[in-house]
Amino acid sequence: MLPDHFTPVPLDKSYRLLNHGPTVIVSAQHAGERNAMSAAWACALDFAPPKISVVLDKATRTRALVEGCGLFALQLPTVPQAALTVGIGTDSAVTEPHKLAKHGVQLFDAPGFDVPLVAGCAAWLVCRLIPEPHNQQSYDLFIAEVVAAWADERVFRNGHWEFGSAPAELRTLHYVAGGQFFAIGESVLVK
Repeated sequence: MLPDHFTPVPLDKSYRLLNHGPTVIVSAQHAGERNAMSAAWACALDFAPPKISVVLDKATRTRALVEGCGLFALQLPTVPQAALTVGIGTDSAVTEPHKLAKHGVQLFDAPGFDVPLVAGCAAWLVCRLIPEPHNQQSYDLFIAEVVAAWADERVFRNGHWEFGSAPAELRTLHYVAGGQFFAIGESVLVK
């Protein structure tokens, strides 16, 4: 079942979901196994077609699933998900196979794609891996094309973030270090 306020985002506007530098949760599944992990290093890379980059360490189980299936999702966690985000970014499914349950992660299926999405986020992007073996092995850098995107319409609508009028709990997280985040702040508009 899809969450309330889950609204498609046109692909030509999907880069805007990442433009403000939020922490992301990466999710994937392969051979019946699902996992999710936090990542602080993700960004929009191109407009048409929309592309992203994300760093996935070799030691993570999620990376193995991404490499196995070639499809994954990025989602933007919100303020109430800060502890969950730290938990699934700290615990590894390699040593803690039930980490998603331990941290209360609720998954749902992406419409039209064989990839799990994390409930409660502000936005979701389904990405198809563009294999770059040298970058992946040498730098843990993954490049992908965004093939579908959705956002919570209370905070992202008409191609723009609406943090000023949205409930404060829908603000996205920005990781600093040592378990500390900042929530996205006030708008500064220059005309």
